[in-house]
Amino acid sequence: MIILSVDYGRVRTGIAVCDKNEIIASPAAVIKEVHQEALAEKIAAICREKQAEQIVMGLPKNMDGSEGESARNVRNFAELLHEKTQLEVALHDERCTTVSAHGYLNVTDTRGKKRKQVIDSVAAVIILEDYLRYRRNQI
Repeated sequence: MIILSVDYGRVRTGIAVCDKNEIIASPAAVIKEVHQEALAEKIAAICREKQAEQIVMGLPKNMDGSEGESARNVRNFAELLHEKTQLEVALHDERCTTVSAHGYLNVTDTRGKKRKQVIDSVAAVIILEDYLRYRRNQI
């Protein structure tokens, strides 16, 4: 199944997608958009282009597992995204994904403007890879 991953942000949102066999997660886009309706439309267009069959969104939980305002915003946006795409939108714990993404970019010595341009799509890849591992363990 082709799954599209969303690392939702107030200004930039990272998108990643996996192959039909759910083996490889690849960065697909970083969308700069602050209006939720417009963002949902852009993500819906990518879903159609990539022929996505499901969406997974990173759910930002606090380190103690509780949910704050950011998690509520993601839950609300997930509902909007479901309305726009008619696809199942799974929410997956994204704690520490941005920290991991920064670690990966440190290893590849990605700095400055380039780093800012790719950090969100790298975080989306990490969310998707983690979700794919979760799916494999559920079978």
